[in-house]
Amino acid sequence: MIAWKLRTWRTASAAAVVGAVAACGDAANQASDTPATPSSPTIDDAATPATAGDGGESGEAGAASAYAGLSGAQLSALRLAHLEGFVLAAAAVNEQNMPTEAAILIQQGLLEVYDGAPTEFGDLNVNTVRSAGENTSLTRAQMEERIRAARSEIDRAAGALNVDGAIVVARMVDIATGLYQQVNQADYVDPMEYQHSMGAALAARAALVAHRDILRRKDAGAFNEAQEALNRFVELWPQATAPERPTPYRDVLAQSSRIRLALSPYL
Repeated sequence: MIAWKLRTWRTASAAAVVGAVAACGDAANQASDTPATPSSPTIDDAATPATAGDGGESGEAGAASAYAGLSGAQLSALRLAHLEGFVLAAAAVNEQNMPTEAAILIQQGLLEVYDGAPTEFGDLNVNTVRSAGENTSLTRAQMEERIRAARSEIDRAAGALNVDGAIVVARMVDIATGLYQQVNQADYVDPMEYQHSMGAALAARAALVAHRDILRRKDAGAFNEAQEALNRFVELWPQATAPERPTPYRDVLAQSSRIRLALSPYL
């Protein structure tokens, strides 16, 4: 089923998704009067999580809208975090002894996030990430090793960027929330969007941890509240594969708003 979903996704929607994400990045860069530099990222964090009534800003389009207003290093940091979300989802799936499905998730991440804007990932060595998804016949242990190497490389590239970590966290929460709108359909559950949104939620939490020292120094109370809210957010994905009755979208949206509130002293 997952392999069939990947083939369908590649042929029917990959071009549209990559185009939407790339277009958001291009529009953001064109809209910025002064491109961001590592010491002065350009951002506009007035954005809030997309809702179902936002007229077209749902699902993949809603996730792509999280890129609006970003450029330079801040844009690269978000792209790296988005890509890492697929790697983190793959790690969760691999822990359930499904290395083939884990490799497919990484393939999806590269196609959806990286291939449309390969110049916007800092100095990432993408071959390290590709090696984790190119072979669907690895054992669980082999896949775990490649996933570890892929994540280490993404973290290294992200760590070289001077960015506002709270922005990365907030926008990854927006991406997770936007993607989750497509999970609970009228007559079925979309297992692919469930895992993609789960990965984005995990990446949001990973970004908070990566920037914790700076955020704690700025406001320890806000950091603790954001960490607690993000942990509860991640718990809304109770397992690595979609359950028969996933968490309702309204609960995910409500918790994403709580995270935004907790992060408000930084934004």
